Amino acid sequence: MIKNKNIVLTGCNNGIGLEILKLLIQGNNKILCVDTGTDKLSCLESENVIIFQKDVSSKKAVDEIFKKAEEVFSHIDIFYANAGFAYYEEMDYTDWDRITRIFETNVFSPIYSYQKYIEHLNGKSGIFALTVSVIGLLAIPGYALYSASKFSLDGFQRAIRFEKPENLQLTCLYPVATDTGFFRRANKIDFKKPFPVQSPELVARKMVEGIENGKKNVNPSILFNISKPFMRILPPLKALYLLMENRKFTQFKKKIKSEQT
Repeated sequence: MIKNKNIVLTGCNNGIGLEILKLLIQGNNKILCVDTGTDKLSCLESENVIIFQKDVSSKKAVDEIFKKAEEVFSHIDIFYANAGFAYYEEMDYTDWDRITRIFETNVFSPIYSYQKYIEHLNGKSGIFALTVSVIGLLAIPGYALYSASKFSLDGFQRAIRFEKPENLQLTCLYPVATDTGFFRRANKIDFKKPFPVQSPELVARKMVEGIENGKKNVNPSILFNISKPFMRILPPLKALYLLMENRKFTQFKKKIKSEQT
């Protein structure tokens, strides 16, 4: 269990972030909770749980998060950049701002947060945690922009490991689809989640254990861990999986068309 640490946690009003917060509370940690919504956080607010309502998707917002953290903490022991969102959609439109929004939250914000955190540490020990995604390793139909953002984040963490300072631990989470409201926000129309699906409680527990044990990467899905090498050596297995996911996407597109007519 992580105990007696000063922690900044973004994207913690729902899903994996909320479950991680619940675990961190048990360790007498002092936590700055950052999210655009705070309805589920309000009942957890206490001397050790400080709520800071903020959209992380701009330089100004990240600067304000660090300013707030440095006001309430003498030192940030762990900065966990967890905030992120997805679109589930067909790329059949032209919208520069829509592309920008997802990259500002999923890519620019965590990368800039990393830079700010290194500056904050100034040679002291610290932990930077990051939620990437299995979809940053395996692109799935319907998630073109989300996949692009998570592939970018995965590329960043791979490269930065060669140059990060020795005083910094970098731990990255790679969850498969998780049974949270995350997917309900990806599109107003109901759709089938990618296979397999895990509980947010399991993912949160694995990530907290991974941070505590100094792991570089946390992959909570045993099934994905087993299938990953087989997909490399048996391309038809990967093709079969993607065919299954593409069928879900085809059904989704038909559902949209039927609701539009």
